[in-house]
Amino acid sequence: MEEQGAAPKKGVIGFFVLAMMNVAIICSLRGLPVMAKEGLSLVFYYAAAAVFFLVPVSLVTAELATGWPPKGPGGVYIWVREAFGERAGFLAIWLQWIENVIWYPTALSFLAATLAYIYDPALASNKLYMIAVILIAYWGGTYANFRGMKTSGAISTIGVICGVFIPGALMIALGALWLLQGNASELVFSARRLIPDPTNIDNIVLFAGAILIFTGIEVSGVHSQEVRDPKNSYPRAILLSAGLAFFILTLGSLAIAVVIPQKEISLVAGLMEAFRHLLDRFGLRWMIPLLALMISLGALGELCSWIIGPSKGLMTTARHGHIPPFLQKVNDRDVPVNILFVQAGIVTALSLVFLLMPTVSSSYWILSALTVILYLIMYLFLYATVIRLRYSRPEVKRGYAIPGGLPGVWIVGGTGFIGALATLIIGFFPPSQLKTGNVYFYICFLATGTILMCAAPLLLSLFRNPSWNRGRFPSTHTQ
Repeated sequence: MEEQGAAPKKGVIGFFVLAMMNVAIICSLRGLPVMAKEGLSLVFYYAAAAVFFLVPVSLVTAELATGWPPKGPGGVYIWVREAFGERAGFLAIWLQWIENVIWYPTALSFLAATLAYIYDPALASNKLYMIAVILIAYWGGTYANFRGMKTSGAISTIGVICGVFIPGALMIALGALWLLQGNASELVFSARRLIPDPTNIDNIVLFAGAILIFTGIEVSGVHSQEVRDPKNSYPRAILLSAGLAFFILTLGSLAIAVVIPQKEISLVAGLMEAFRHLLDRFGLRWMIPLLALMISLGALGELCSWIIGPSKGLMTTARHGHIPPFLQKVNDRDVPVNILFVQAGIVTALSLVFLLMPTVSSSYWILSALTVILYLIMYLFLYATVIRLRYSRPEVKRGYAIPGGLPGVWIVGGTGFIGALATLIIGFFPPSQLKTGNVYFYICFLATGTILMCAAPLLLSLFRNPSWNRGRFPSTHTQ
């Protein structure tokens, strides 16, 4: 049995630092064009995503991480396994890994579109160019991770500073200055446009885009043993980080919607299009290539930080023999090289979706939708886990517990579960704002992808061989 409620390390992280770490995880400029296409109602979507997703998953993660602190990567696997057994835990960590693999082409398409503004913006709508940059950048990032966390961490640190905070602040400032100077706004500011029509599901499909932007907050749970006074620090940090992320993402999306007509916003190039409009207006066109380079560094840094993390999480399951020996191979820097090769092969295959969809934006969206669906299935496990463990393991000491006793955990976990389930269902509908081609192809692609990605770990468990459990990964859990 894993150790639960182990004595925590001396806290070295305060609530403000923890909040900043959370902001870095969930605040990416890549998602701004997605919500800008929704117009003024993007404010409603961001607020709903924070209430029904961001806050619940943060509180749930805080309780699970301080009750069952992960000894390295694989927290989700440990938590879900404690509640529902090894197969469920393996499925949960698999989904966290595979959704990231599917997400990579969308993140890299944003990188490719941004790089195009250094040379020729027209390349942002060229499918062959997009595929070429995606593959070169991803395999390059994979090679960087082969060299270990020091190299990957250096790229990520530079990327976050140059590619997120500086461009984000500039976008908001230029958008505000645009309005203050009396320029025409493409966004109609009206109270009735704030809330979307709930009777038309096509109008609320992009809510899944808001959820995707906020995913990943559970990663902060690995720092639970280093937080000072987690009982008070976690909720305060969550509120602060949620507020800052909401502020930056909402104002950044509105700035794009103000300067570009809603129907003309590209999901992959919308950020740079907005910068081009604004910088042209203020005589700062010379900054476009520099900004494109900075934002590209941000996307590359984000990529490097995610390539290795979920892979090491999946590697944690090797100690219980869930993956075959071929995938357990690590190099002298403890990097799971064959897992990285396998996920690079999947990314290469998925990049061909850009040739099947009618536009680059529609390709971006359908892969984003599949990512959201798979990630939300994992979150359903997470919400159910926190409720189940309150009943099955009440004796475990939690450094932070969701307040309100059993009613409190049912309210938080239940709210998150219902929100995730509703968003999962919505995700299967094509958005009316985009040309996604044949609706049957769209739905079949998502349904088939979901079934295959969920079936794969179950098949691995079915054909699991005792020889997969190697001596250096001893099993410490009894169910």
